[in-house]
Amino acid sequence: MDAVWSATATRGDDGAITVGGADLRELAGEFGTPLYVIDEADMRARAAEFRDQFAAAFARHHAHVDVYYASKALLSSRIARWMREEDLSIDVASGGELEIALRGGMPAARIGLHGNNKSDAELRRALEVGVGRIVVDSFTEIEVLDAIARELDVVAPVMVRVTTGVHAGGHEYIATSHEDQKFGLSLASGAAFEALLACHDATHLRLTGIHTHIGSQILSLDAFQESAERMLRLRAAFAAEVGFELPEVDLGGGYAIRYTEHGEELTAHDAAFGMADAVAESLAKVGGNWPRLSIEPGRAIAGPAGLTLYRVGVVKHVDLDDGGRRQYVAVDGGMSDNMRTITYGAEYSAAVASRLSDAEPVLSRVVGKHCESGDVVVRDVQLPADVARGDLLAVPATGAYGRVMSNNYNAVLRPAVVSVRDGEATVHIRRDTLDDLLSWDVAP
Repeated sequence: MDAVWSATATRGDDGAITVGGADLRELAGEFGTPLYVIDEADMRARAAEFRDQFAAAFARHHAHVDVYYASKALLSSRIARWMREEDLSIDVASGGELEIALRGGMPAARIGLHGNNKSDAELRRALEVGVGRIVVDSFTEIEVLDAIARELDVVAPVMVRVTTGVHAGGHEYIATSHEDQKFGLSLASGAAFEALLACHDATHLRLTGIHTHIGSQILSLDAFQESAERMLRLRAAFAAEVGFELPEVDLGGGYAIRYTEHGEELTAHDAAFGMADAVAESLAKVGGNWPRLSIEPGRAIAGPAGLTLYRVGVVKHVDLDDGGRRQYVAVDGGMSDNMRTITYGAEYSAAVASRLSDAEPVLSRVVGKHCESGDVVVRDVQLPADVARGDLLAVPATGAYGRVMSNNYNAVLRPAVVSVRDGEATVHIRRDTLDDLLSWDVAP
């Protein structure tokens, strides 16, 4: 199997793909399709690689790094437990994600709460359980959090989310640090500095540092370097103003993964050593002591570890304007279990997972069953000309943002999430049932 598949994926002599020692045909028979399949060993190994590579890179400078798993990529209570066991912390972006992380045994002190519009209830719950950091995103939140903390007679540990103006990432929807968007407080306008002063002066807030996240699916280290330098200049300016050097700096995540055979990735090793050197160079320019650093990989840990398994229903052949032909392969899922293709124009690969084929590969498009012409899973892929109803089709590198963005469009049922290891499958999230669907509908 090529590099886009998880580490334990293999194809047997009969053409069937196994992951974690489990035959995908057997998983489909037991759990149905569509099905999200997570390679536990692969996901744990990727978490450990980020932990170890960043520790080694920053240790050269006698600095410490905390790795926070960005749970918005994929979360279950078992995955939260995996991250705890691999000595990662976790960041959450809602009250629901917070509860799942806690349910998985992640200590509250190792949880960071994000979000541009946290509710009073979410802030209160975070303070009650004692989360380790709350990343404040607005002046309104600073005032509200200070008031809630005063009411509870606690001091809230906060970081200020900074919009550095560095534009990075693929699609505009996942570039999160340019000026004209909803996240953070602007460095250029001075809002970030004012927010730091407000947190510093608040009676029930403890200012621990600054945070930024510049985007997702980033390949270039130049963007991280520029962002780090701007953050450290802000830190130095604040220290000069108030005599307090912020102890922590979070540089976010967004490390690119490989989605297709010819795609590119930013490895944990390259990211770690490149960012460590970038911080060192920036500190040499702006001055100051080394802060405690933190990063937030999500996609880079979960994405390559997962695949989505479908069953083929209908195959059509369409003549194209350029004289060619395209094979349309319709599967039993679609935009309800993977929104990224229609939302971001994401590219994926696919393979028949249940048998061998000697048929000639042909240009194909894998589409879903929904009433939308944009319901595409894989836009362009070479699949055997004899792919047929009943075949199993696997789409790799879908561990991130598949299940967490899934929906019930057309009243379809959301797939289960199972992990596999040593031939054993474990259910993380069960499949929706018709009873679930009808229970949400209030009968007249």
